[in-house]
Amino acid sequence: MQTNSEMKLHRIFIKNELPAALEPLTRLANNIWWSWNASAQELFSSIDPDKFVELNYNPVALLETLDPSRAQELAKDKKFLSQLKAVEKSFDAYLAEPLKRKSPKIAYFSMEYGLHISLKLYSGGLGVLAGDYLKEASDSNVNLFGMGLLYRYGYFNQGLSINGDQIHKYPAQKFTQLPVEPVRNEDGSWLKITVPVQGRMVVAKVWKLPIGRINLYLLDTDHEDNQQDDRALTHMLYGGDNEHRLKQEILLGIGGVRAIEAMGLEPEVYHLNEGHAGFLSIERLKNHVQQDGMNFNEAVEAVRASSLYTTHTPVPAGHDHFPEHMLRNYLYNYAADLGIDWKEFVALGRLNPDDEGEDFNMSKLSIRLSQRVNGVSKLHGEVSQEMFTSLYPGYTTEEVHIGYVTNSVHYPTWIANDLHELYSTQFGKNWLRDQSNKDVWRKVHKIDDKKLFDVRHTLKVRLLEYVREKLEVDMRRRGERPKAIIDIVNNINDNALVFGFARRFATYKRATLLFKNEERLMELVNDADRPVIFLFAGKAHPADQGGQDLIRHIIHVSKKPEFAGKVIFLEDYNMEMAKLLTQGVDVWLNTPTRPLEASGTSGMKAALNGSVNFSVLDGWWAEGYRPDAGWALPLERTYEEQYLQDELDAETIYAILEDEIIPTFYRRDENGISKDWMGFVKQIIAEVAPTFTMKRMMDDYYDRFYLPLGKSQTAASKSKWKPAREFAAWKQDVSEKWSGIHVVDNNSFDSVNESLTMSSKFNAEVVIDTNGIDAKGLVLEYCAYRRLSEEKLELIRTEPFKLAGQKDGKATFTISFDPQYTGVFEYGFRLRPTHKLMPHAQDLNLIFWV
Repeated sequence: MQTNSEMKLHRIFIKNELPAALEPLTRLANNIWWSWNASAQELFSSIDPDKFVELNYNPVALLETLDPSRAQELAKDKKFLSQLKAVEKSFDAYLAEPLKRKSPKIAYFSMEYGLHISLKLYSGGLGVLAGDYLKEASDSNVNLFGMGLLYRYGYFNQGLSINGDQIHKYPAQKFTQLPVEPVRNEDGSWLKITVPVQGRMVVAKVWKLPIGRINLYLLDTDHEDNQQDDRALTHMLYGGDNEHRLKQEILLGIGGVRAIEAMGLEPEVYHLNEGHAGFLSIERLKNHVQQDGMNFNEAVEAVRASSLYTTHTPVPAGHDHFPEHMLRNYLYNYAADLGIDWKEFVALGRLNPDDEGEDFNMSKLSIRLSQRVNGVSKLHGEVSQEMFTSLYPGYTTEEVHIGYVTNSVHYPTWIANDLHELYSTQFGKNWLRDQSNKDVWRKVHKIDDKKLFDVRHTLKVRLLEYVREKLEVDMRRRGERPKAIIDIVNNINDNALVFGFARRFATYKRATLLFKNEERLMELVNDADRPVIFLFAGKAHPADQGGQDLIRHIIHVSKKPEFAGKVIFLEDYNMEMAKLLTQGVDVWLNTPTRPLEASGTSGMKAALNGSVNFSVLDGWWAEGYRPDAGWALPLERTYEEQYLQDELDAETIYAILEDEIIPTFYRRDENGISKDWMGFVKQIIAEVAPTFTMKRMMDDYYDRFYLPLGKSQTAASKSKWKPAREFAAWKQDVSEKWSGIHVVDNNSFDSVNESLTMSSKFNAEVVIDTNGIDAKGLVLEYCAYRRLSEEKLELIRTEPFKLAGQKDGKATFTISFDPQYTGVFEYGFRLRPTHKLMPHAQDLNLIFWV
């Protein structure tokens, strides 16, 4: 008799069923709104405080694993039910508010979203910024939705070996324990879209993640419809090689547009948060060609009229790029779909279309197919202008059309509850609706110094208690000696001046700059009367060995007896740890290599909570710094050699610590309060924090980009895109005729043989054969420059000529103006095309120098 002894198992999901009285908990848990509502967080925590922490503050997981006896107990708890009713009422009122403004519908694309520690959809600053932005979109009640990928493993959890080596862990997410739900077709089936990948169709399920009043839609390929390689597309964030990244970006861009179409969402503006989403414009081009009967050039105008590209990267190497042969393997058919040849397609992502060795660059693609482009701080906008000047020959850096919106942070997510309650007693009712108003925040000066100091000290004690507990657990797991653990934990002083440094560990952020002179640092941290602690945290990308070396170095220093409990590295940096750090430290430290910090937002979170900043004048701090609200290292470089600059910056840090920061903190009155220190705390709260709230950032995006793009899209799409078609035809006509333009007569001031005085006018008359181009569509301008070097010119002034008339294909332009400047300058006459639908001079990148 034969028997089959092999186990046969089938997976089944048995959903926990709550008593009817607790059903609202399920609804609340499945909208991430709870994560920035203090009452909702308290409600879920009260169910089982220890387990809530153990489950990464995840209410969906908490309810799924809730013991039936505890559920029955809660269902009879009048106090709990009253609290539940109050939270549900608040949630319903929040959802019921109508849209606050008439505005275009925005589709926001990002590769990552940092919404909460329990959702492994983010790796660092870019994702946290995107998550904060969607939360503010909900709070501001605007017409916006997000598009991204649902990762099975997300970004790694960080462990450390006893030697400080970074260990990468990838625990899987349980989708049943996430606040996501399938998007359904009308027949109830799961909505799925397909994306072409090397001749086969990859199937992506579409999920919905509610964020207050708005939705984030996520694509998921990890299911049985796909082969294993394709299932892995949504396994890890920023995992795999360059080809894997290309496939993920195809999925996000092309798949995202297809999902939007399938859901019938019809956005009017597309916002590309970094170049990862660049392929969405390719799919939109194809749709206009195939569905609207447009030619390629017409489709380009239709797509550009409604596209905004935000770049976060201040160095060329940080922008994704792919070799042509790789791109050909995946997107070759798109060229034919667009009605162009392959060379034209690849040119969309190149500086030089004829250079076959140049990679296809996602930022260049995104810029070419977006009408508007922005950096993420004022300084980063300027750096981006310089980085992409080569795309616009004939224009100087400051003329390049790239603007900026400085990043910010979502106040309800990052503020300590104790501080929020203190602020609210002074700032008034419903002040958060006007949270970027400095006049409101300036009321902090009316708060008693001791009250504010006591709250800040309570937050520091809470942080340091967390540090002690975490160090004990982590160091035991790593196998550290018990005596070393005890020494470190016992050396942590609740009354110390605490500095925080927590961020992605990339080499340009110079995490170990503080250790250039260990003897000097040792003297600073070992003053018994003025104790100092430096807390470090952060992850290095698995492929970034240099960043991992920095972590190892800090661990090594932290083990030295003279630094025990005074230099501390906390492993597995995450959003919850970030909250404790930014709320609890006295000083937030940041030391990037100038000007490589595009923005940075951790310091903004610290500022909200009254943590004073000490940073290089780079990124956001170049805008936020005030000498009465923090300290700074200068923006300008002293040395070209980076190692010399590092040495100078380290010595400057020691001097500022020794002469300014530490004495100010410890200069106490009879009540144990430093009036001078509290002056810094109040100034960073009153004068810096309100400028960097997400409400201000959201308003800036609407004023500078979304509303203009909405008008542009409306203007271009009238009468079945007739204006866009005419604009494309005009561009084509002008482009074809441009090389035939020539000067007939140039009667201008003889600057070769004469000098011009301030009291006389510069006069010129130029006659140009426009080769059939209507002169009303041309602008001739006088451009004056100061030469900074052989390669670089600084634009001093532009003055437009007047069109005096046109006859027989010839246009006469005249100019007469006061020079205003003295000295030696270089000037020229620049002719360029113009059109009522052109948003900026570089929109049709043609120039003719007279």
